[in-house]
Amino acid sequence: MSKGKRKHSGGGKRPLDASPSHLMHRVLQVALDVYAEEMGAGAPTQRQFAVLAAVADNEGLTQTDLVHATGIDRSTLADLVARMMGKDLLARERSATDGRANTVRLSPQGRAALEAARPKVEAADKRILALLPGGKRDALMKVLGDLAHAGETAKAAGSDKAAKKAEKARKKAEREAAKAAKKAARKDKPAKPPKAVKAVKAVRPPKAPKAPKTPKAPKTPKVVKAPKALVKAAKAQKATKASKPPKAAKPPKAAAPKTEPVS
Repeated sequence: MSKGKRKHSGGGKRPLDASPSHLMHRVLQVALDVYAEEMGAGAPTQRQFAVLAAVADNEGLTQTDLVHATGIDRSTLADLVARMMGKDLLARERSATDGRANTVRLSPQGRAALEAARPKVEAADKRILALLPGGKRDALMKVLGDLAHAGETAKAAGSDKAAKKAEKARKKAEREAAKAAKKAARKDKPAKPPKAVKAVKAVRPPKAPKAPKTPKAPKTPKVVKAPKALVKAAKAQKATKASKPPKAAKPPKAAAPKTEPVS
């Protein structure tokens, strides 16, 4: 087995070959090695060149603008700008539009360093792309651009979420502090004097029981009126009787002769 061609014990691809982060780290190392070979000693680093190029494209950028333009995180960028100012590559001045912010511009020495570095950076980029066949170079640049943009978008969304979470925590802490202060103020207040005992009211004598109410007389039951039809029929019957002629008087009955008993 030749040196440098050690066979993987498991066969097939190595586990790290399926890791995007590992592969990008290896590619970045290749790019940095090529960059260092082309630039030589004493030249601006890759990040320093990115800052010089971003400032040259738009003079008067704030450090926050540089974070978005270069993709370098805030704390690293602040340290980087401070060291570049120490090398007289950058100059800082107060923003004309925002008195609380500082803007960055190229110094004459920084502009000269940028112009000297440009052709060397272009040569390094050509060497890196030459590692791939011509048909894959444009695809690589598109994938790298898409991945960088997606990562920055996700990071910005995460920052907004973190900022909202921090603001929520701050408000909660303020409410708890105000609540604790209010509670402490209550403890510091002097105790209220005890309330005076009210005089016991004289016991009133019990009221005399009320006389029982006289029961009301029962109501006279209402006379139920006969229906109108019956009343009319009765009246008609009376009228009919009155119109009939009186009956003739019956003759008196003849008395039967009394018989005397025979002695």
